[in-house]
Amino acid sequence: MTSQDPAPTVTGERPPAEPRLPQERRLVTEIPGPRSQELHKRRTAAVPPGVGSVLPVYVTDADGGVVVDADGNSLIDFGSGIAVTNVGNANPRVAARVKAQADRFTHTCFMVAPYESYVAVCENLNRITPGDHEKRSFLVNSGAEAVENGVKIARYATGRQAVVVFDHGYHGRTLLTMTLTAKNLPYKHGFGPYAPEVYRMPLAYPYRWPTGPENCGPEAAAQAIDQIGKQIGATNVAALVIEPIQGEGGFIEPAPGFLPALAEFCRANGILFIADEVQTGFARTGDMFACEHEGVVPDIVATAKGIAGGLPLAAVTGRADIMDKVHGGGLGGTYGGNPLACEAALAVLEEIEEGKLTERARRIGEIMLPRLRVLAENRPEIGDVRGRGAMIAIELVRPGTKEPDPELTARIARRCHEQGLLVLTAGTYGNVLRFLPPLVIPEGLLTEGLDLLEAAFTG
Repeated sequence: MTSQDPAPTVTGERPPAEPRLPQERRLVTEIPGPRSQELHKRRTAAVPPGVGSVLPVYVTDADGGVVVDADGNSLIDFGSGIAVTNVGNANPRVAARVKAQADRFTHTCFMVAPYESYVAVCENLNRITPGDHEKRSFLVNSGAEAVENGVKIARYATGRQAVVVFDHGYHGRTLLTMTLTAKNLPYKHGFGPYAPEVYRMPLAYPYRWPTGPENCGPEAAAQAIDQIGKQIGATNVAALVIEPIQGEGGFIEPAPGFLPALAEFCRANGILFIADEVQTGFARTGDMFACEHEGVVPDIVATAKGIAGGLPLAAVTGRADIMDKVHGGGLGGTYGGNPLACEAALAVLEEIEEGKLTERARRIGEIMLPRLRVLAENRPEIGDVRGRGAMIAIELVRPGTKEPDPELTARIARRCHEQGLLVLTAGTYGNVLRFLPPLVIPEGLLTEGLDLLEAAFTG
């Protein structure tokens, strides 16, 4: 399929391509090995320490559910580049379309001389994002840029200034999105002053809700709505920005009813509901977008990460009547919708739809969640198991309490890394292990990764 073809539709399940690399864990050196350690010395002389890395192995190849480092070690991938390589790293369809586009042209700037693949990506986003209303989309480079543009559009369209965000939220590292983000270290510390007119409300965090998870959704929604009315005034609010499942905040899935109640409040008060689907989008949670789980239809959706299989691309999709209000030239950017990234995105959408990767994400959850719940029954350090689809987490606490245990979390992650399992940490308190395997990971490799995780708890 070329970018001149119509927008793709579901054509039935297609068997996945045969993996290019052996789908196996293989350790030939310690982790990190000597070659990675050598490269790390070069890195420390060239790159500032503010740019961190979860695991200092230097990758030379990746495919399916494995990443291979410079020493020849093959590690099981439970990170997907932070929910980016949903369709697998170097996916053959993605790679082929990018290569073909690179042979034609690499950049013209869509705002100077446009091209069809940009339009095709936007047509697809208008089709697949929640709601059957008329939509418009435009393309940018990163999730932070998408969220920031969503807020910009909301302020322009409503004539209001205030923006509501939530505890534990993460939205990016630009000035505005740092302001929207809840966590101080490492994201905000020392980088102020921050943008004005941003107000933070309580989140429906079931595990930590004072009156219990069964009361969390309605009580948290009522508190947030009450505080908006008292502290800001609903008629001053341009937008409410929320992740349908929080990412860096610890994969917190808001209690049932919370998101629908907020969406209804927004509709009743002329507030635009912006769903930050940067980490949750593109089949990751078992739905194409996480807000579909409770039937929430946002006014604006910000997407990135899994959209283009690893190439830098992000998007803002919104109601046509909102998006069309912005004056000509008010939106855009030099690299937004680069033609290589657009071709990658078209290939990713084909892979998701033809390969039925939303179903695959649900299958991953069906394998992981029961295993982790059994582990939690035997390990009092695991306070909570949560998530949907292939976006799963465990929260670690000191036994007999809900006191976060970030030190144990770091130790477990390190043990996993040493045994060839790439896992990520997260959470406001640094006490969450999060799991984001590629949606194409073989089930045997997924099960082996869970075995390694269990072994890491016995030390």
